[in-house]
Amino acid sequence: MSKVIANIRLFFQGAVLSYIALFAWFRPSQYIATKVVGPLAQILFFTLMGKFGTSGESADFYIIGNAIQITALSGIFGVTFSIAGDRWNGTLPYQFGTPANRMTMFLGRAAIHVIDGIFGVLIGFAWGVTLLGLDLSNTDPWALLLVIAVTTFSTSGLGLLLGSLSLITRNVMFINNTAYFLLLVLSGSNIAIDRLPPALQAISNFLPLTRGIASARAIIDGATFREVRPAMLEEIGIGIIYIMCGYALFRWIEVLAKRRGTLEAM
Repeated sequence: MSKVIANIRLFFQGAVLSYIALFAWFRPSQYIATKVVGPLAQILFFTLMGKFGTSGESADFYIIGNAIQITALSGIFGVTFSIAGDRWNGTLPYQFGTPANRMTMFLGRAAIHVIDGIFGVLIGFAWGVTLLGLDLSNTDPWALLLVIAVTTFSTSGLGLLLGSLSLITRNVMFINNTAYFLLLVLSGSNIAIDRLPPALQAISNFLPLTRGIASARAIIDGATFREVRPAMLEEIGIGIIYIMCGYALFRWIEVLAKRRGTLEAM
């Protein structure tokens, strides 16, 4: 029982401290610009461009897609930098040397970013309702919130994998930007999945966000959570797969670093 309590304490302390360390250099104005103004700019850009390109097609498609997609800001960039920061700040050797539970530390890096990602999506929907007239009158708010939470979890799983990859690459921003913009194209946020070439449709099925965006659109159209539950279970499964792959890569990097005697992966 004492080990369980110690791991729980480690999980929450690591989650909070890694988040504080990541944003310690941020001023409130910068955080607001990232979490409030940034989502507005993305939603406006793709909604207006989408309406123009489709001769006035309903804006809801783009508002919902981009509001959900905003979770990738926290799930990919935030989580990746939480892991990569140990390398750039010189604390990676301490992490490899500690006897603490590796899985607990690894998962803790994403915990606060899941909450932060949910908050970001809610801000996106708030912009959609207040400025673009998104109609939520047929929406079950608890079902939508659960869809947002599951989607944020799966996206953070991808972030953990990319974070582990950042320990053996020199340009983490290139990896993050590539993943973020691929999700913009392949997740269904701005282009309907059935309009993609078959090969890209197959790739989109293995990405987080794809099922979350489709489920959010269904919920807002009046569907119940029971109707989207199979898709949400698949989304959870995808998130777990990404987490396990990321953790396996993290442990392999640790073993490789110790074998080389450098306590660094590169």
